[in-house]
Amino acid sequence: MVQRKPLVAGNWKMNGLAADLGEISRCCEHVAELGTSLAAEVMFCPPATLISATVERCRSARVAVGAQDCHVAQSGAHTGDLSAHMLRDAGASAVIVGHSERRGDHGETDALVGAKAAAAHDAGLTAIICIGETAGQRHYGLTLNVLERQISGSVPNAATGSNTIIAYEPVWAIGTGLTPTPDDVANAHAFMRERLGGLIGAAEAAQIRLLYGGSVKPANARELMQIADVDGALVGGASLKANDFCGIIDAFVTK
Repeated sequence: MVQRKPLVAGNWKMNGLAADLGEISRCCEHVAELGTSLAAEVMFCPPATLISATVERCRSARVAVGAQDCHVAQSGAHTGDLSAHMLRDAGASAVIVGHSERRGDHGETDALVGAKAAAAHDAGLTAIICIGETAGQRHYGLTLNVLERQISGSVPNAATGSNTIIAYEPVWAIGTGLTPTPDDVANAHAFMRERLGGLIGAAEAAQIRLLYGGSVKPANARELMQIADVDGALVGGASLKANDFCGIIDAFVTK
């Protein structure tokens, strides 16, 4: 049986100033105190302005730091954008691509998301590729169709268990307090694993971690993380406060 170490990643989105880094420090202290009883990796994905400072805060606790987006090019005339190589130079080890807010607010296509993931790989970063259906798509029973299209178009053929993570974030659940049923999550993740197998081979697909995201909080984290093929969580709003994020991290403490 394949053993995949779970990951709890906090996406701060467009939130956070230097004054808020204390929340990250408190989480890092908690992770350090848990030591080997914590059976998961932890990552923060702060805004780009805080990446270097977050790396310094997280170093002693061995908490990873990721970014929230990247450009497909390594350098060039792209004012305001950041390349994957720049993010790695700032200390990031991973980057989120294809988040629903990027797909929706900026019109990012599957092809663009796939190109960003490939750019992340080229820079030596882990690509955390987000996929998920909207409320309308769910209403019309199109969830699996959407997941198949997004996986096929957004996951590079060179994806492996060491350079790629897939995050299932049903758009209708993000920030709403709503979550799919455990059966819905299990079915979606099983389908994702199967579809990845068709794309890159079953053996490699079995190594890729599949995260769940969408209103994950301390009260539901343990139940969600026990679902088959759920290898951790991509957490939004609940990662902004140490008490909430640590409560989610504690779902992975072994006794």
